Amino acid sequence: MDSKYPIPSTTRPIAYVRAVQTASLPEEIRAQLPGVSQLYAVHHEEGEQLALVADRTMAFVMARQNDYEPVSVH
Repeated sequence: MDSKYPIPSTTRPIAYVRAVQTASLPEEIRAQLPGVSQLYAVHHEEGEQLALVADRTMAFVMARQNDYEPVSVH
């Protein structure tokens, strides 16, 4: 398959990083985030959410520290 954006070849599982608006989160989480409008979610390649973090760089670092290969989802 010819792809403009090839998926990196790795033996580590992929972690998807995407921006999440705090308005879409449950109330109990929003209550802990006064003044925050956006977080970044890290998801396992099968879709399970692994973490919510404050910024994109931290999401990539956290994924790598836990032996995942992070990729951005738009």
